[in-house]
Amino acid sequence: MRWMMALAVGPVAMATAVNGSDWPQWRGPTRDGRANDTSAASVMLPKERAPLWKLQIGSGHSSPVVAGSRLVYLDENGTREVAHAVDALTGKELWQRPFAARFQDEWGAGPRSTPLMDEERVYVQSCDGEFLCLSLKDGSILWQTSFAKDFNVKFLGSKANEGTATRRGNNGSGVIDGGRIVLPVGNTNGASLVCFDKLTGKTIWKSGSDEAAYSSFMAATLGGVRQVVAFTADALLGADIESGKILWRVPLKTNAKRHAASPLIFDDHVVVNSHSVGLLCFHIQRDTGGWQAEPAWANTDLKINLATPVLVNGHLYCQGAERDYVCVDAKTGRTKWSQAGFGLGKKDYSSTIVLGGERLLVLTEDGTLLLLAATPERYTEVARLQVCGNTWSHPAYVDGRLYIRDARSLFCLPLVR
Repeated sequence: MRWMMALAVGPVAMATAVNGSDWPQWRGPTRDGRANDTSAASVMLPKERAPLWKLQIGSGHSSPVVAGSRLVYLDENGTREVAHAVDALTGKELWQRPFAARFQDEWGAGPRSTPLMDEERVYVQSCDGEFLCLSLKDGSILWQTSFAKDFNVKFLGSKANEGTATRRGNNGSGVIDGGRIVLPVGNTNGASLVCFDKLTGKTIWKSGSDEAAYSSFMAATLGGVRQVVAFTADALLGADIESGKILWRVPLKTNAKRHAASPLIFDDHVVVNSHSVGLLCFHIQRDTGGWQAEPAWANTDLKINLATPVLVNGHLYCQGAERDYVCVDAKTGRTKWSQAGFGLGKKDYSSTIVLGGERLLVLTEDGTLLLLAATPERYTEVARLQVCGNTWSHPAYVDGRLYIRDARSLFCLPLVR
């Protein structure tokens, strides 16, 4: 097995045009949980929760995103799923746009996919597969597509038998790379992945035959080729960003096809995790025989369901599989330490991470915010604060402010700097 790893903290290069301190998409500016703002490396938690502002909002698991002075979030109003833009410093609403029918199941109601902000546009996606490009200025519709009407993907809701996007909603967020946006449409007859012109909505290519899962796409250069990396309901794969050609594919069929974590990418390696197969790492390479996705290591004990790890100095940090928090050697997959006491006692629990330097801001499912030092020697907790109710939403970090959402509220929490 050949390793070419500079296992530091190098983020995957993303093409979304944003300011360095923005948090414009799923898991931040580089989609890996990392805050580009250097202030994140030295923040401390306040002694008590004292929001700069707080809004009462509708339900949903979608995460807030921030670019410039604007914050966008999604919720539901009892009949419709709604996109909102507010002033990020004051919480004052600037516009709202109802954009799809409301969806609800036993896991709650409201949107579950995180918006994507890009220059003067924001892209939003409903549970039932309505996708819109809106003007960030006023919420007007610039273009839209429907997974059902345009790509014949039937949204079944709870009538479906397996845990794909057609059952629990289109949770996964598409990815922008240059002038293109690639979406997890999930048509099983050649349009699993669909690439659009991000400005006009014109279809550029369609590819693959996998059902969509809940995982968000990544864009990265692997083996010298720019590609979209997708963790679908059926496999982990890479598709050429220019043509959509599937370059490599690893079948990963698991119980209920409930793939929710995003791929983590570093130095031609891709890490994924699920509740069935555990934590897996693949080495992606191209030689005279074509593309290979060679298994690098597998930690089958870490059956992590919803959470996605972050990479710090050659180690992965993440919610574990047994109501614990774990550190894993990214070169070998060996667990370095495990700290009990995370989660609500359920199998389907999660925590989210904002990474600043070598510090982790961890928001647990029960609304506890922890500041941890990312050290492979031992679990090191610096501070903790109860900040909200139960949540699966990822917070957004911008310039010393943490934007947090639970089932009933959205608020801006200033951190100590």
